[in-house]
Amino acid sequence: MHVRKRLANGTLAASLLAGVTILAPTAAQAGEERAAAASCYGSAHSYSKPEGTADLPAGRLFVTSGNCADINIMPRTNRYVMVCFETASGGSHCPSGYTLAVGGEWNVIEYDVPDGTQFYFHFRSAALSNGSWAA
Repeated sequence: MHVRKRLANGTLAASLLAGVTILAPTAAQAGEERAAAASCYGSAHSYSKPEGTADLPAGRLFVTSGNCADINIMPRTNRYVMVCFETASGGSHCPSGYTLAVGGEWNVIEYDVPDGTQFYFHFRSAALSNGSWAA
């Protein structure tokens, strides 16, 4: 009887430990994620959107790079912003609604965007905005 109880307790403990081991990210995975973020944000560009326009850049397009999987922005102050893409016919397509980009933090505005994609930011407000972007 005592042997069965010990065996059951040992099996339960081993199962719990295995579950924790599977769920916990490895040090290598965590290091890869930090390196990817450093590569993406390390290649960030500063921006200054003048008052009176809602688009950044005005009259031209940014292009995504191989440094980031997503399109990110870090405004100095909170801003509602969306990403729009140029269509083959020369029009624009804005697939998502506005996202609140929190000032002083990196915010993902569009996820999983292929390298070489042309895009621009469209702000809800035409007020002056400064910060950084990475894509």
